[in-house]
Amino acid sequence: MVRLFVRILFIALLLQGLLTSCQKEEGVKKPDTDLAADSISKAGNASAPGNYLASKGTLKIKVQDSTYTFNAEEDSIAFVNVNIEGKEYFGLTAINKAHTVSFGISSPGAPIAEIAGNISGCQFLLHPVGKANIEYTLTHNSPPKDYGTILIDKYNQDTLLAKGSFHTYLARDTSKNASSYIADGSFELTMK
Repeated sequence: MVRLFVRILFIALLLQGLLTSCQKEEGVKKPDTDLAADSISKAGNASAPGNYLASKGTLKIKVQDSTYTFNAEEDSIAFVNVNIEGKEYFGLTAINKAHTVSFGISSPGAPIAEIAGNISGCQFLLHPVGKANIEYTLTHNSPPKDYGTILIDKYNQDTLLAKGSFHTYLARDTSKNASSYIADGSFELTMK
């Protein structure tokens, strides 16, 4: 039941990112720049509904021996905040301009700087031209609270949308004994 919920959440985040990417040239909400500088103040103002499309910056993910980089000036990278049945989630979605690589990661709660959040969903898809698709998803070999973490170093400050890193475990197979791979990533995204 929990895995079904996590997959539904991830699909919702990915769809929101894809919808946002199709509207890259249209008006996008500006982030709230009134958040206070210290984490305690941020926790009081943490609820940040909405989706924000980055205009500059990168999102990088390393899986196995390869590093993939999304560049917001060419590709679509969105920071999303959703509320599902009264529960908040935040995450990142990205798709490259050629639509051959896409990524999404989510965490429960609201994005709060300098406080690590648990990973609740993650999917990394590769669609190489002329080759079979490759799909990485959260490994089934870890307990639900041990899927990794996402750390937001800075969030919603001036033109900086979000800066941080994540660490999770992905598998290419949904079987219980599938091999898992460490996936590390970083992001630094700005708005106009």
